[in-house]
Amino acid sequence: MIIKVNNVSKKFSQVEVLNDINVTFENGKIYGLIGRNGSGKSVFLKLLCGFYKPTTGEILYDDVNIVKEGLFPKDTRALIEKPNFLPDLSGIDNLKLLASIQNKISEKEIIKTMERVNIIKEKDKKYSKYSLGTKQKLGIAQVLMEDPEVMIFDEPLNGIEKETAQKIRNILKEEKNKGKLIIIASHIKDDIEGLADIIYEFDGGGLSLKNSKK
Repeated sequence: MIIKVNNVSKKFSQVEVLNDINVTFENGKIYGLIGRNGSGKSVFLKLLCGFYKPTTGEILYDDVNIVKEGLFPKDTRALIEKPNFLPDLSGIDNLKLLASIQNKISEKEIIKTMERVNIIKEKDKKYSKYSLGTKQKLGIAQVLMEDPEVMIFDEPLNGIEKETAQKIRNILKEEKNKGKLIIIASHIKDDIEGLADIIYEFDGGGLSLKNSKK
């Protein structure tokens, strides 16, 4: 999978949030996007997912223009801003409901994913009773569970205890080594450095290369 973002800008009314963004993402790598709160990271991720349309420019997934075609990108899962699940359902029932849309996985795969992110003990608890960190883990689980080719995360480690945060970092490295394309946005550099292969920084509506291990 190759994602190409060409000359993308985004305005809301007359306010330009993103200005002429050009960047390419390739499978088998973890990309970090850093920047202060309000710098446009979440808006950019929503553009990648097809939730917003750019004011100008194009976004290509393996040469398919999702803007022109009006598509949500294929085989892509995302956790953007805060997780949002049905409050009166348990964690596992929320994931089962999402999984039923495409019917690609069984309850066995869902349970395995909940075990991976240290949420299995809370699987039968109502989502409304979850702590911030537990909600985050459920959001990460819904990204991972169907084994998508592209995984997009916005502040994924927010509120997660240190032990599980390190476990999730290791999981993301494992997924990268399986050939997945992973994009992580955060305003906390420590969440990105040591994990991402390539780091970009949002500032003033633009995107610039900050660091690369390659």
